[in-house]
Amino acid sequence: MKKRSAIVIGAGVVGLATARALAIRNYKVTIFERGGKATGASIRNFGMIWPIGQPKGKMLERALKSKAIWKTIANEANIWYKESGSLHLAYQEDELLVMQEFAATNEGIRNTTILTAEETLKKSKIINPENLLGSLFSADEMIVEARSAIHQVALYLEEKYEVSFYFNKAISKITYPKVYCGNEYFEADEIYVCSGSDFETLYPEVFAKQPITKCKLQMMRMKGFYPNADDSPSLCGGLSMIHYAAFQEAKSLMQLKNRYEKDYAAYIKWGIHVMLSQNQQGEFTIGDSHEYGFDLDPFDKKYINDLILKYFKSFGLLDSYEPIQTWNGVYPKLTNGETELVLEPEKGVTIINGVGGAGMTLSFGLAEEIINVKS
Repeated sequence: MKKRSAIVIGAGVVGLATARALAIRNYKVTIFERGGKATGASIRNFGMIWPIGQPKGKMLERALKSKAIWKTIANEANIWYKESGSLHLAYQEDELLVMQEFAATNEGIRNTTILTAEETLKKSKIINPENLLGSLFSADEMIVEARSAIHQVALYLEEKYEVSFYFNKAISKITYPKVYCGNEYFEADEIYVCSGSDFETLYPEVFAKQPITKCKLQMMRMKGFYPNADDSPSLCGGLSMIHYAAFQEAKSLMQLKNRYEKDYAAYIKWGIHVMLSQNQQGEFTIGDSHEYGFDLDPFDKKYINDLILKYFKSFGLLDSYEPIQTWNGVYPKLTNGETELVLEPEKGVTIINGVGGAGMTLSFGLAEEIINVKS
């Protein structure tokens, strides 16, 4: 019996997740990537697989499914990962209260625990102990090194499932069942458009009608001082709780947000909440900010990085605060509160986009759901 064929456009995490979901269902899969490798938002992030940020129910289940797939791939492809969880750190009573409420409403659902200040400090060597009240520990979070992991996943799909990759092939037009690269074309039974923030190229008239914009984030990387030794969980300050939808179920969150709007007005303006992850080289990634629009400044703003570092110092201690790298990334973001955009602009063609800043966390689970329905 002849295999069904599929073309996936985009070799970022959404495209790779879609290709995997198709390949394990015995599709012959071909991926087209306009560059020599993926260089967009999929490699410009913390590398966090972050279930703690997803509301319980469908989204948490999707995140945990994604994590399980990430672990399977990482183990089979020898991709580095760290499964040491996360700590949200409390330095004010209202922050600790929100964490306690969150843990109570998720008892038996998530692997979360409220820790005392003393218990918290035993989890990491880099936590600022001054005025620390306690923390919310979650065991569900996992880190990969996105800069290398995305490319390693592509190699894994090529080797294990015989997924074909065409790099430096920009698809500029689709007329089902054909995709065009200049005068050259390729055909498949199914076509999936997973082009991330480059959504103006294909079906621009479709995207023009959607509630979608772009988000720019700024991040930086510091050289660590515990290479291959520190098993610190990823760290977050209280600002992260007003960024992630999961914490909305805490009844005191709005009061906390109101205080932050007074105390941290510049942080709210630039969408800054501060997190830290550590890779296998001992390097620390710190970020980030959120600016929205279609004409985003391509250059980093020093004062945004300064704000990020100032807040980080309230809960984290490093031997040096001089970045070894700074960068920004851009990803598509839905403006109507939805968590993904899945459209069929013509028969045989599916657009998968709009996962926002949760691509690493949700893509593998989302692709499983979409392809499972179609197959």
